[in-house]
Amino acid sequence: MSQTTATPLLDTIPTPDKLRLLKPEQLPQVADELRRELVDAVSVTGGHLGAGLGVVELTVALHYVFNTPDDRIVWDVGHQTYPHKILTGRRDRIRTLRTGGGLSGFPKRNESEYDTFGTAHSSTSISAGLGMAVARDLQESKNNVIAVIGDGSMSAGMAYEAMNNAGSLNSRLIVILNDNDMSIAPPVGAMSAYLARLMSSQTFTSAREIMLGLAHRMPKFFEERALRVEEYARGMVTGGTLFEELGLFYVGPIDGHNLDHLLPVLTNVRDNGNGPVLIHVVTKKGKGYAPAEESDDKYHGVVKFDVATGKQFKTKSNAPSYTAVFGNSLVKEAQKDDKIVAITAAMPGGTGVDIFSKSFPDRTFDVGIAEQHAVTFAAGLATEGYKPFCALYSTFLQRGYDQVVHDVAIQNLPVRFAIDRAGLVGADGPTHAGAFDNAYLGCLPNFIIMAAGDEADLVHMVATQAAIDHAPSALRYPRGEGLGLEIPDVGIPLPIGKGRILRQGSKVALFSFGTRLGECLKAADELDAQGLSTTVADARFMKPLDVELLLKLAREHEVLITVEEGSIGGFGTHVIQSLADHGVLDRGLKIRAMVLPDIFIDQDSPAKMYEQAQLDAKGIVAKVFEALGKNGTSEAAKLA
Repeated sequence: MSQTTATPLLDTIPTPDKLRLLKPEQLPQVADELRRELVDAVSVTGGHLGAGLGVVELTVALHYVFNTPDDRIVWDVGHQTYPHKILTGRRDRIRTLRTGGGLSGFPKRNESEYDTFGTAHSSTSISAGLGMAVARDLQESKNNVIAVIGDGSMSAGMAYEAMNNAGSLNSRLIVILNDNDMSIAPPVGAMSAYLARLMSSQTFTSAREIMLGLAHRMPKFFEERALRVEEYARGMVTGGTLFEELGLFYVGPIDGHNLDHLLPVLTNVRDNGNGPVLIHVVTKKGKGYAPAEESDDKYHGVVKFDVATGKQFKTKSNAPSYTAVFGNSLVKEAQKDDKIVAITAAMPGGTGVDIFSKSFPDRTFDVGIAEQHAVTFAAGLATEGYKPFCALYSTFLQRGYDQVVHDVAIQNLPVRFAIDRAGLVGADGPTHAGAFDNAYLGCLPNFIIMAAGDEADLVHMVATQAAIDHAPSALRYPRGEGLGLEIPDVGIPLPIGKGRILRQGSKVALFSFGTRLGECLKAADELDAQGLSTTVADARFMKPLDVELLLKLAREHEVLITVEEGSIGGFGTHVIQSLADHGVLDRGLKIRAMVLPDIFIDQDSPAKMYEQAQLDAKGIVAKVFEALGKNGTSEAAKLA
C-alpha cells in the first residue's frame, strides 16, 4: 500500500453524502486511506480481505457518483462489502466484524439503510436488483439500481436467468461485472477506457438510438443486417456479445482501480442509460496489500494477522478438522476403488476436496458456483456405475434441493452427499449455518442419513458411504476440529441403521445425533454426579433409525432426550414419530427433543452460539430436570 502525508480525508467522511462533497482529484487519497483502514480492521477481527481490497476504488466511485442510499446498490455475495460498511456510517464499529453483537460479515438490511439487500449466497444480486428496478418503475420513481456481481458468481445459472429477464423487461438496471479472474477478459488500458467512455456517452447513445430507429424503419432484411452490424462491431471490440444477446447494453472492459476511468463511465451510465446496462470492470483481488496480492487464495478469508508481515495467527490444535478427516478418508477409499469421484461447487478447500484432488486430479470436478448442476451431474455419473461424492456445505446444498428430490431421490441413485458445516458455524452467522438438512433430507424417501459423533467415526462413515450402492446417502459433519481422538488407519463400513451405546445408565437416556455427542457425555458426567444414572447413545443414523435401540432406551429409562445440531423436523421428529408408531408414548415416558431454536442465530463463537441455543452440556442438564419436573440440583438425590 502506498503511503500519503496529506491531511487525512477518511475522518471527514462519516457517510457518502460527505464523500460527494470532495473533488474528484481527492478520491485516490480516500481510496488509499480506505484500503489501509480495511487491512488494519481485518487484522484485528479476521474475515474476508482479498475481495474487499479488490473493490476499494469501485466502492468509492459508486458512492461518489450515485446518490446512495436513494440509489440502491446490491452487492452479490457481500464478502467484498467491508469498504462499503466503512463509508456508510459503520467505521466506528468495523473492528466488531463477525463477532457477537458486532457487524455482520455480509450486507444486512437491519444493520444499515445502505445495505439494500441481505446477501451471503452468490448470484442473487441481479435478480434482486431487477425486482427493485421494476418496483421503482411501477411507482414512477427515478432512482438508480446497481447490482455488483463477481465473475465467480457468473458461473451460477440464476445470474443468467436474471439477465435474460432484465433484457426482456427493458427496465433501467445497471449491472457491474467485477471481473478479477476471467481469463477471457480483453486487454484493459487507455484504448478500452476510451471506448467505454465513448459507448456510455450521451453522444454515442443518442447516435445509436437514431441508427437503431432508422434500422427499424428499413425493410426486414436490411433491418436485421443493420442491427447485426452494430451489435457485432461493438462485440468484436469489447467482447460483450454474450451480454448483448441477453439484452444488456455492454460497456467495457475498464480498469477497476483507475478512478479516472471509472468516474466518467459511471456518470455517463447514470445520466444517459436506458434499459439494462452491464459495465465490465477488471480488478485484482488483494489490490494494494502485497501479501494478499501475492497469495490471493490464502487471503480470501483470513484469521487475525500481522499487518507488517501478513503472517496469520492461526491457532494450533492437536485435533484435525472434520473437513481434513473427510478429505483424507476419501483418498483412502478412492485408492481401493477407481469408481469413486469427488464433486464440489467452488469450495474445494472448504470441503476437503482439495485433498482428494492432489491424489486424483482426473477424478475431481469443481463445477463452479452451480450446486443444482453439481447434484444432477453427480446423478448422471451414478447412472453409469460411478460412485460420486458430492461435497457441499449444508447451507449451499439447499440451492440444489429440487435436484436432490427429482434427479436423485426419485430415481434412487446412489449419490453420496458429504455435508460440511453441519450445525452452527460461528463468525459467518445465520447465512452459512447448516441448520436445516436433517429436516429437508429426512422427509425424502430412499435416503440413508448419518452424522458423525466424532472424527474417528467420520472415517468409518466415509467407508460406509463408499459401500452404499443401492440408495442415495448423506453424511453430515461440522466445521472445526474434532475431539482429538485417535484416527483409524482404515475405515470399516458400519451396519446400516445401527447406533451404539457409549455409556450405560438406568434413569436418563441421552440419544445424540451428530457432534453434540461430546456435550452429551459432559452432561452425563454432571447428571451422574447429581445422582441421576445416565445412558449416552449415539444414533449414527437418522434414517433408517435404529428402532431396536430406541425402544430399548424408551423401555429402560424414565427420561429420553434427543439432541441434534439441526432445526425442528429432523432427528427428534423421527424419534417421536417412531415411538408413537410403537405405542411407547402412551406409557408415560418423559421425552424431549432438543433442536436449534426457531430463530436465526447471529454470528458469535460456536461455543456461545450453542450456549444460546441451549445445546451445550449445561442446557442438556437443564432439559433433563425440566422433563423430571424439577429445576434445581438439590432434588437430584431424591429423584435417583
